[in-house]
Amino acid sequence: MKRRLAREIAVQSLYQMEMNEVEATEAVTMLLSEAGGENESEVELSDMGTPEFVLELVNGVWEKKSEIDVLLGDYLKGWQISRLSRVDRQVLRLAAYEMIYRDDAPAKVVVNEAIELAKHFGTIESGKFVNGVLGKMIQDIAELKSKQ
Repeated sequence: MKRRLAREIAVQSLYQMEMNEVEATEAVTMLLSEAGGENESEVELSDMGTPEFVLELVNGVWEKKSEIDVLLGDYLKGWQISRLSRVDRQVLRLAAYEMIYRDDAPAKVVVNEAIELAKHFGTIESGKFVNGVLGKMIQDIAELKSKQ
């Protein structure tokens, strides 16, 4: 599975978890079932050949959600994380998590992917908004990583 698709599933899973209070495994499994055209509700992740990357992202964001939200608050000039659209919030959380807590993708790649996800799932303005927030954050990325 390509990383872009994994990130799409991760954003959708985070959205589902926030909306419906489901666990990460359940959200990811449901979305993969839909993507694969499966109608069976008892599909196992291992049966689907699900990459660990999706679950690592979803679980990582969810575990660090409070820390990420505080951090994002510093870059949301005139906004509060709770007032953002659910889509924009999940995209920003995922990007912040990848940039600060993971080292497997350059920050610029993560930002570009986040902008594309925001455009795909959000409103017309979502891409610009996400770019603005993450553009400020990327300037401080070395310092932010050193604090974790």
